Amino acid sequence: MRTGSCLCGGVRFHFDVDAPAPSACHCGQCRKQSGHVWSSTFIPESALIFDADTTLRWFEASPTAKRGFCNTCGSFLFWKHHNEDTISISMGSLDAPTGLRLGKHIFTADKGDYYDITDDLPQRAQ
Repeated sequence: MRTGSCLCGGVRFHFDVDAPAPSACHCGQCRKQSGHVWSSTFIPESALIFDADTTLRWFEASPTAKRGFCNTCGSFLFWKHHNEDTISISMGSLDAPTGLRLGKHIFTADKGDYYDITDDLPQRAQ
């Protein structure tokens, strides 16, 4: 079982399913909301169990997706496509050890101009 939370503990959750290798997203929305690159894995939404969620809020980031965050501490926790039954979970919100290793970079065509991607992981422009 994996557990996670926001910085203040107002949102706490767990899940007991396998999660794939995380992606590092370089899109402009993720960089603006997280402050840099946002790394996440995903699971079926039905597998995510909340132990506390009174401070969880959702922001409609685009016509296709919403982003979940804690309205007390500001932690960016989730990304949810409206037409998919999965939910992306911030790697930074998961308690260690996660047992996961970064698997790829996505939206690299939109990456910030202030850094380079220097590892050998696969990169997807979109």
